[in-house]
Amino acid sequence: MNKNSSNIMALAPNTSNKRETVCIFGTGDFGRALGHKMIQSGYPVVFGSRSTKTSSLIPKGAEVLSHAEAAQKAAVIITAIQRQHYSFLTPLTEILHGKVLVDVSNNLKINEHPESNAEYLAQLVPGAKVVKAFNTVSAWALQSGTLDASRQVFVCGDDMEAKQTVMNIVRALGLTPLDQGSLLAAQEIENYPLQLFPMWKFPILLSFGLAAFFFFYCLIRNVIYPYVYENKDFSFFIAISIPNRICPILALILLALVYLPGVLAAIIQLYRGTKYHRFPDWLDKWMLCRKQLGLVALAFASLHVLYTLVIPIRYFVRWRMSNRIISQVLNNKTEPLDTTNAWLSDSYVALGILGFFLFVLLGITSLPSVSNNVNWREFRFVQSKLGYLTLILCTAHTLVYGGKRFLSPSSYRWYLPNAYMLSLIIPCMVLVVKFVLIFPCLDKPLTRIRQGWERNPQYSE
Repeated sequence: MNKNSSNIMALAPNTSNKRETVCIFGTGDFGRALGHKMIQSGYPVVFGSRSTKTSSLIPKGAEVLSHAEAAQKAAVIITAIQRQHYSFLTPLTEILHGKVLVDVSNNLKINEHPESNAEYLAQLVPGAKVVKAFNTVSAWALQSGTLDASRQVFVCGDDMEAKQTVMNIVRALGLTPLDQGSLLAAQEIENYPLQLFPMWKFPILLSFGLAAFFFFYCLIRNVIYPYVYENKDFSFFIAISIPNRICPILALILLALVYLPGVLAAIIQLYRGTKYHRFPDWLDKWMLCRKQLGLVALAFASLHVLYTLVIPIRYFVRWRMSNRIISQVLNNKTEPLDTTNAWLSDSYVALGILGFFLFVLLGITSLPSVSNNVNWREFRFVQSKLGYLTLILCTAHTLVYGGKRFLSPSSYRWYLPNAYMLSLIIPCMVLVVKFVLIFPCLDKPLTRIRQGWERNPQYSE
């Protein structure tokens, strides 16, 4: 009998885990989505609204009461309303005293007000424990189950207990809370959703700058020069030929720029003899956007592949091939197979295929859904070892493409070298310096420095 009763008790719900009621002020898109998510997570939800009429849009199982009645029913109140409507909270000051008041609002532009919305709310309702949270999560992310969106929720507040309460709610919703400190951080948190690709700004601007430079460079060499000296109109090169020159050039340069800051950081650490000294700000920012540089480089490499695939169907290429065949027929002369050129051509294509394959592998591994499923050693092996192998293959692809043309005087039009020659400068520098750094006389002290050894301990800060 006792055994059966114990089994029944084990299957019974644990009433101690019952969640507390949460009040949400505001029945807009975000308020409704948040309320629906909370009900799914086991929280009783009550909405505070100007109109107490139940709507079909309100999540099933939630109550709709006046602001005062709803606030009295819960210890945690979420204000899903805009700053300009905060005035209705003033008459509720006594009811909200001692309760957790969560501000989820955002502004229309960065630093729109002198103080953050959360700090303004704390001034308006001085007795409440104001916490900033949920402003970086969209209604769509809550409705989609956060599977395809960011799961991070930035939280800040002056009251540790209130902040912990909100962070527990965040975890219960399947999200990841990130404690940002006191309420002074609310201004920065409110600016997060207003930033437009902050880590992509430098890679994109750099790509546009390099693309513009190489476009005009190729335009001068491949269009203007033939027109001036040979009276030939090759302006149609602008559509495919010039872009197909620019894309691989940018892909190779940007890929080299992904690994150049690591090489510079190693040189700086060897020079200083310690890792406990901050790198220059420009190097820190450069290293933080390496992933974006690599993905932009992959985009240009993919465009190069697409442009290359359409080469056989181009009118100019078909005309040139047919003209060459007709010329051989009229002259009754067949050009013999040049085995050397055949080897160079096949090697050039093979290196390009292998380089692009590894390039795609690097891009796939950098995706959060993939990188989260590999350990640090595996991720480092792919991004570092295979990354340098990718750079070697792509650099070799370009070198083989150049072949004997590097020494040909006709390749220098107006004393300007081919654009692909310029693209080899940075990759070759990175590979040469990296090759020097793997010598034991440099690699061993560098490894010791990165493990905490210091040449002059008093030098560290």
